[in-house]
Amino acid sequence: MHAAMPAALFLYIGGVLVGLLLTDGRPGERFILAALWPLGPLAFIVTVSILLGAAAIAFPIFGLTALGLAGVAWWLLR
Repeated sequence: MHAAMPAALFLYIGGVLVGLLLTDGRPGERFILAALWPLGPLAFIVTVSILLGAAAIAFPIFGLTALGLAGVAWWLLR
């Protein structure tokens, strides 16, 4: 088991308990909220990625700068 796994599991179980016990709604809605709450951060990452891609197309200087920085980061981290 990876070292960060117990912390992630603890965080997930904590979110499930908050979703089940502290939210208002019917039991079915509480269960769905508790089960799906980790998708929120993933949706945020996808949304920001799409917005950055659109900004790179709409504002070419931003796109070239971002591409250059990504290339420098890749070169430094390889």
